[in-house]
Amino acid sequence: MSQLFNMILSGALVLVAGVLLLGLVNVWRGGNPRESQELMRWRVGLQLGAILLILAILAFRH
Repeated sequence: MSQLFNMILSGALVLVAGVLLLGLVNVWRGGNPRESQELMRWRVGLQLGAILLILAILAFRH
């Protein structure tokens, strides 16, 4: 069960990092500011989900 939690959490963290990188690349290339803003909003939401997932895993383990 612990391995499943680790895989799910790893996936969530990869999603957060991926969206962050997409947003940064868009900013560095001088892309559409609205798209960068949307990607950063997605990042914040995914971070919230990852934090809640971490808390749920910790609560379940104890």
